[in-house]
Amino acid sequence: MLSKVYSATTMGLDGILIEVEVDVTNRGFPTFTIVGLPDKAVDEAKERVRAAIINAGFKMPDSRITVNLAPADIPKIGSGFDLPIAIGILAAAGLIKQDKLNKSLFLGELSLDGKIREVPGVLSVVLAAKKKNIDSIFLSLKNAFEASIVEGLTIYPILKLLDLILYLNGNINLSAQPHFNFNDVKVKEIFDFDFADIKGQVAAKRGLEIAAAGFHNLHLTGPPGAGKTMLSRAFPSILSPLEKEEILEVSKIYSVCGLLNNLSIINKRPFRSPHHTTSRIGLIGGGSTPTPGEISLAHRGVLFLDEFPEFPRSTLESLRQPLEDGMVVISRASGSLTFPCQFILLAASNPCPCGYLGHPKKACRCSPSLVLKYKKRLSGPLLDRIDMHIEVPPVEEDKLVSDILSESSLKIKERVMKAYERQKKRFKDTKIKNNGRMTPADIKKFCHLNSHAHDLLKQAISRFNLSARSYFKIIKISQTIADLQEKEKIEAVHIAEALQFRLKEEV
Repeated sequence: MLSKVYSATTMGLDGILIEVEVDVTNRGFPTFTIVGLPDKAVDEAKERVRAAIINAGFKMPDSRITVNLAPADIPKIGSGFDLPIAIGILAAAGLIKQDKLNKSLFLGELSLDGKIREVPGVLSVVLAAKKKNIDSIFLSLKNAFEASIVEGLTIYPILKLLDLILYLNGNINLSAQPHFNFNDVKVKEIFDFDFADIKGQVAAKRGLEIAAAGFHNLHLTGPPGAGKTMLSRAFPSILSPLEKEEILEVSKIYSVCGLLNNLSIINKRPFRSPHHTTSRIGLIGGGSTPTPGEISLAHRGVLFLDEFPEFPRSTLESLRQPLEDGMVVISRASGSLTFPCQFILLAASNPCPCGYLGHPKKACRCSPSLVLKYKKRLSGPLLDRIDMHIEVPPVEEDKLVSDILSESSLKIKERVMKAYERQKKRFKDTKIKNNGRMTPADIKKFCHLNSHAHDLLKQAISRFNLSARSYFKIIKISQTIADLQEKEKIEAVHIAEALQFRLKEEV
């Protein structure tokens, strides 16, 4: 007898519907075969399914069992096919009624005692199921809340295989998972670092405020102990909250990577801080089965690279295209996958190997050739893609011992949110969300300079020998400064402040 059950797998960040076809026949020797490009985890499902069916109180058919995972040309990865294979076998053996299987999707790993375990990538699977007009989804209790984010589907959390069999046969009723309401999301604004705790560094704080308001990339340079890392760690406390569609985007990435853990969704902007020994694949993404890297895990958030020049040159150079395009394409012999990576790059570095080049009180011990070699670790094209460059000097003694509190993150965030709302209104009919993602065409359309600002920018191009990319970066930063000051047009003072954040070699 033949049965057909729907399940799904993920390829990149997208869910793909899979038809699990099961044929149980009494002719031939008793065998259990799974075809359709299964990986090792799928092939091992035979033993898990056999034990789960027996321990649920049913007899495993002593027949020739063939399971086909269609389309057959798509690799099937993971243990999520355990549950649909078990249901398909029982349905083909006549132990389950098939009237509820046509519009249902099953996903989950089976334990030997018949309990259903969670699997990664559920959010992508549910979104794919909705497009294919699936009505009901049966999965693990731990995956149910994540799946309930998507509206228009009935989500049934299942604890044991036996419960699902009894429900499909009409012996018991199951309670559906209530749908998640985004209006009920209350983000707890708890951060380990606050700008109020950081003494001095007014210029660096101003730069971080502009970067947060306009989603600009930022590079902090200064001696050890100046506060670069602490400023960077406090940076998330002034960022705007995620929008609904952004929550779905980020949660989808973390779901596929299996990083949601006990979280149902990611409702705060990610802050990723990989160590400088991270490989290129770990940073960009890839592998034999391509998975998102750190830049995609930082999507809509912050990628903090401390000790910037200590990263391998090849690893840093691979950031150039993602910084420009906001996405990364991973190509392999089997095909190409695209991962989103619109993040704020926040980098911190020392001016030289010893860290004290230009320090007012401590002498640098590095030779000129060593300093030059250290600086060459960061290429010009990579640095040109970073909007803002800020020097973080040592904190002055009187400010360090002062009891006067600095401006809190909450107050800075209020200004950032006002600027964010102005950008949201400006770009409401476009795909971009902030000044940092504007293209030259967008700059021409949305950025308006008064005559004094135009003259100053023209002088800056000639005097500082700005590249075309730097020219547009200056306008984008100036627009963010104007938004923070609630100005409709970019003024000369905004251009002047933006010019301070360029590389020293350019100014």
